[in-house]
Amino acid sequence: MTTLYFVRHAQSDWRSGPDRERGLTAEGREDAHVVLEFLRDKQVDAFYCSPYRRSMDTIREAAAFYGQAILTDERLRERETVPGGNCRELFEKRWADFGWHEPGGESLRSVQERNIAALTEILEANRDRTVVIGTHGTALSTILNHYDPSYDCASFMRIIDWMPFVVELDFDGTRFLSRTEHVHVEKIFEQQERI
Repeated sequence: MTTLYFVRHAQSDWRSGPDRERGLTAEGREDAHVVLEFLRDKQVDAFYCSPYRRSMDTIREAAAFYGQAILTDERLRERETVPGGNCRELFEKRWADFGWHEPGGESLRSVQERNIAALTEILEANRDRTVVIGTHGTALSTILNHYDPSYDCASFMRIIDWMPFVVELDFDGTRFLSRTEHVHVEKIFEQQERI
């Protein structure tokens, strides 16, 4: 069995620069310790991550604990967004039509396809191993939807305030077996935050 632990990033500081370079708030840095404490006894073999700083910072301490490098994959990045793109009405519109996106944005279908392509390669390269993947709220939700089509906008909204959040997906080869939600820290989602 291959076990993947997806780690949605801790609270990021949306005021600290461009989306890709935004780090964690002071609270987010503290909350990243929750990730290490959860993973401490999991015998992790590899760490993969979105190239975005907030995701890398959330799993960095755990990777160091295991003496592992964090392998980044551009396909694991978050959805391309535009200013003002994070409101409930737009969330619902995207989830109702996976092909829709605002001008300059990216559809959920596109996010899902590139994340699943990366995930398939990770599974093929790590059969019967335990892997951590640093991710984002939207990217993770499209992955969960791929394996369970009942995972919808309401499911996404349920986790919107969970930063960080760890969820386990188990596989036999590339065949999905099960999903288990583990730890999360509740932080109030800010509309400026790109999740």
